[in-house]
Amino acid sequence: MVGVEKNDPLMLARQLPIKSVALILAGGRGTRLKDLTNKRAKPAVHFGGKFRIIDFALSNCINSGIRRIGVITQYQSHTLVQHIQRGWSFFNEEMNEFVDLLPAQQRMQGKTGIAARRMR
Repeated sequence: MVGVEKNDPLMLARQLPIKSVALILAGGRGTRLKDLTNKRAKPAVHFGGKFRIIDFALSNCINSGIRRIGVITQYQSHTLVQHIQRGWSFFNEEMNEFVDLLPAQQRMQGKTGIAARRMR
């Protein structure tokens, strides 16, 4: 562009959301919500009718221009995954836009894992 320097802060600020990736931690058990979170993660709890708590974080990303989003899940994530797959599937993959679900991995360590850790 004519008259715009490479290091123009305004131009860099406009490009930042396009290059950014948001990670949303959505694995909360929500122990203080008791009955609401017995069978679902806190981010999957209904809020105001058809919305879920996760929708606030996702819509904040969209409104900020961030369209590359990872959602890290853990506790009782089945309804959360279902909601995101059904309601947030409008991203354009050709433009490198996405919402990726990233489930946490949990493994039991056997005796060999303990021994290997002690050898370090």
